[in-house]
Amino acid sequence: MAEQTLKEKTAKGLFWGALNNGTMQILNALIGILLARILSNSDYGLIGMLAVFTAIAGALQESGFTSAIANLENPTDNDYNSVFWFSTFVSWFSYIVLFFSAPLIADFFHHAELVNLSRFLFVSLLFSAIGTAPTAYLFKNIMVKETTILRVTSLLISGIVSVVLAIQGYGYWSLAWQQVLYITLTSLGRFFLIPWRPSLNKIDFGPVRRMFSFSYKILITSIVNVISQNLLTFIFGRLYTANAVGNFSQAFKWDTMASTMISGTTSQVAQPILAEVKSERERQTLVFRKMLRFTAFLAFPAMFGLGMVSQEFIIVLISEKWAESVPLLRILCISGAFLPFYTLYQNLMISRGKSDVYLWITTSLIAVQLLLVLLCHTKGMIFMVSAYTVATVLWLFVWQIFAYREISIRLYDVLCDIIPYMFISAVIIIAVYFATNGIQNLIVLLLTRIILAIAAYFITMKLLGFKILDECVNYLFHKKIKS
Repeated sequence: MAEQTLKEKTAKGLFWGALNNGTMQILNALIGILLARILSNSDYGLIGMLAVFTAIAGALQESGFTSAIANLENPTDNDYNSVFWFSTFVSWFSYIVLFFSAPLIADFFHHAELVNLSRFLFVSLLFSAIGTAPTAYLFKNIMVKETTILRVTSLLISGIVSVVLAIQGYGYWSLAWQQVLYITLTSLGRFFLIPWRPSLNKIDFGPVRRMFSFSYKILITSIVNVISQNLLTFIFGRLYTANAVGNFSQAFKWDTMASTMISGTTSQVAQPILAEVKSERERQTLVFRKMLRFTAFLAFPAMFGLGMVSQEFIIVLISEKWAESVPLLRILCISGAFLPFYTLYQNLMISRGKSDVYLWITTSLIAVQLLLVLLCHTKGMIFMVSAYTVATVLWLFVWQIFAYREISIRLYDVLCDIIPYMFISAVIIIAVYFATNGIQNLIVLLLTRIILAIAAYFITMKLLGFKILDECVNYLFHKKIKS
């Protein structure tokens, strides 16, 4: 009975996680298409230059306490209250520091307009603090359905406001308003979704101190991840024009949206589910392998497919002015196909209480990436992105070494779980690419390639009897999940 309950809980979480991320990415895509057609390359470049600062401040504010609370068996009101007020104090401190650092940021990137833009954009930190403890509550209780509805609603409202501002000629301010409004709405929404409320009567930071021995490693890792994800944008902002940074930001955005759709599907349930079975090593290994297969089933066709249609996708949907982002997007799609596996390995380590391993593996990766950037910065943007991609893919083998130490999962088993999906996806994508290469109309080409690739993948999975396809279909139509 417990096994079936876990299966149903996992399936429900994955379903709502997929719906959440699928809907979010579709809305993001639609809003992104409208904004990209209206705004200039430099508008995106300016916003991209500031991304690393808001992301680091956000990581400091969260400080790994979402994962820390998820690992507690029975978190108390005092635990949540402690996290809430800690997050609030950190966010205000971060905003004050960044507010007075705005002129230095503008000087570093040689763009005076970044002073006022950054000071406005950083206001989102003050609102996001409200949602930290509620986010931990929703995550701990796997309230994916409620999170889905809130995020979709907030994105829709902030997206509409952003598009209206862009049409009115507000340029990069429309992108800034979208970010601030989205964070504000989601934070307030999470606060009102849960029954818990913060208390001023007794602010006790004891729980934060107790959790910090676990969470500080996640905090440092989060900061390292942020630096890793924004490293190229930050460096390109210093070396190249705002237009060039905008082209990279556009390619990176679409790649991230696609890979996040996959990783986000599993990340909302992976750690709580893996933590629930951490005392049963063999069972945890089986759960982890199933999540690997599910991720491979989605990631490879999605990311390889985006790489295949990148040229017609960019030109048809967001116009010819973004054509220089096409080769960058194609390269990024390769690493994007493997990034969702990072999420699974990271959640496995956290569920095992190995936040220190999580920290050092991620820190070592950023060191390797920094070294590559230093060696390649004179060779141009495409070369640097290619080197970054190769390092990202190969680093998965490092994660695998530590996963084997924790749950004895062999590299052979991992490869058996993911290689079939990668191979089939690659063959189908290559076949569809050459079969449709003669189509001249870009709109027809885009639609034909998408439809043929999806149909071919579905039929191949069905003919070869992949169980993961049947399980997804069964749950979608509310059929009982078989053991």
